[in-house]
Amino acid sequence: MERLPCILTIAGSDSGGGAGIQADLKTITMLGGYGASVITALTAQNTKAVTSIHAPSAKFVARQLTTVLDDIKVDAAKTGMLFSAPIIEAIAPILKKAEFPLVVDPVCVATSGAKLLKDDAVEAMVDQMFPLADVLTPNIPEAELFTGMAIGSREDIFIAARLLLKMGPRAVLIKGGHTDSPAITDWFATPGTEPIPFMQQRVDTESTHGTGCTLSAAIATGLAQGMDMGPAILRAQEYLHLALRAGYRLGEGGGPPNHLAPWLKEKGRGDILARVDDLGRKLAATPGLTAMLPRSRANVAVALPYASRLEEVAGFSGGFITTARDQVSVVGYPEFGASVRTASILLAAARLLPDVGCAMALGGGSKVRQAFDSLGMEVAWMDRDSTPDYIGDEGGAFEEWGGFRAIRDHGTPADVGAVGDPGGTGHEPVLYVLAKDTPALMAKLREIADAISAKSDGS
Repeated sequence: MERLPCILTIAGSDSGGGAGIQADLKTITMLGGYGASVITALTAQNTKAVTSIHAPSAKFVARQLTTVLDDIKVDAAKTGMLFSAPIIEAIAPILKKAEFPLVVDPVCVATSGAKLLKDDAVEAMVDQMFPLADVLTPNIPEAELFTGMAIGSREDIFIAARLLLKMGPRAVLIKGGHTDSPAITDWFATPGTEPIPFMQQRVDTESTHGTGCTLSAAIATGLAQGMDMGPAILRAQEYLHLALRAGYRLGEGGGPPNHLAPWLKEKGRGDILARVDDLGRKLAATPGLTAMLPRSRANVAVALPYASRLEEVAGFSGGFITTARDQVSVVGYPEFGASVRTASILLAAARLLPDVGCAMALGGGSKVRQAFDSLGMEVAWMDRDSTPDYIGDEGGAFEEWGGFRAIRDHGTPADVGAVGDPGGTGHEPVLYVLAKDTPALMAKLREIADAISAKSDGS
C-alpha cells in the first residue's frame, strides 16, 4: 500500500472524545492521513464540563515528541492545548528544527468555558510558538486575548490580523464562528496583503464542541498531502461544515461535529441508487401519473445524507416520458448528477428544510394546481421576473437561486410542500414536489393522482 502522509497532533486528550487529540485523529483519518500524537494534558470532561486537568511533566511531553520524530517521517503537525509555559518551552526548540509545516491553534478556553491555557503560558505561546507557525488559527476571543483589543467589526479583524502577523506567524486565519451572522467568515491574512474571506453558511446546531480542533487538524492534513494553504483551508471548512450538519446530541451538553460524515455519505450511495430504481418502477406502475407529468421530460431527485452538490443527488439519466399508449416509461438508469433542475430545487430546499430528502418535477397546469389546492399543499412560487442578470438558466442556477428565495420568503417555510416555477417565454410551468424520503414522495403522488381523478369524475 502507498504510504499515507503522517500528521502529528500535539494537544490535550478529551475523555469525552469530541475535541483535542480524539477529534484530531478522527479528522486526520477521515481525510486520508495517518495520525500520530503527543499528549500535553489529560482532561476529565464530558459534553457538559471539564472537571479536572492533569498534565504530564514538560520533560515527558518533550520525550514523546522526540521519540515520534526520531522514527516517523512527519509531513505536517498541529498544536492544540499546550496548557503551560514549561510545556511550550520544552517543545518549541524541537519544533523549531522541524522541516514540516506547522498549524498552531492557540487553544485557550474549551467550548464549555473551562480554561485550557494557564496565565503564565500566554507570553510563552506568543514568544515561542507563534514564530514557528505556518498558519495561526485563533478564534475571535483568542485573537482578542493575544492582541489586547476588542473585535467587533471587519475593520477590527484587519487590525487584529496585522497585529498577530507581527508576532511571527507566516499566516493567520481568524475564525469567525463567534460572530452573530447568518454566514461564518474566516479571515486569512499574510504579511503585506489584506485579509481574504473564506465563507461558509452557518449551521444551526449545538454540536460545536471541538470545531477548532477539527478545522486545524483538517488544514494540517491538507498541507501534509501537498495542498497549498488556500485549498487546504477550503477543504477543511467544507469537512467541518459537513460534520456540523451531521452532528447529533451525544450527552446532556453540546455535542461534537460528526467526524464520520463523509463515510456516511459514501456508505449511502448504493442505497440511494437502489431507492431511485425502486421509485422508478413504482412510478411507472402508478395509475394517473401521466396526467401529472410536464410536457418536457420529468425526473426525480433523491439526495445522499447531508448532500450539498449536484453530484450527491441521484435521478434517472433520461428521466420519465409519456408513451404513445399514455403510459409512463423510465428512460435510462439511476445516476448521481442526473436530474439537474430537480436536484437544484432539492438542494435549495434542504438548506432551509433539513428533513427534505427527495423531489419530483410535475406539470404546473391547472389540473395539478387544483389538486394541490384541494389537498391544502403549500406551494412556494419562484419569481422569474426578479432573477438577477448573473443568474443563468443552465446547470440549475435559476432553480437553486429561485427555490431558496421562494421558500425563505414564504410566510411559513416549514409548511412548504412544493416549489413552483410559473414558467414564461420558453419555459413550461413546473411544480416540484418535496418529501422526506421516497415512500413519503410516493404517498404524496398517489394523493395528487387521486385528487386529479376525483376532479375529472366530477366528484
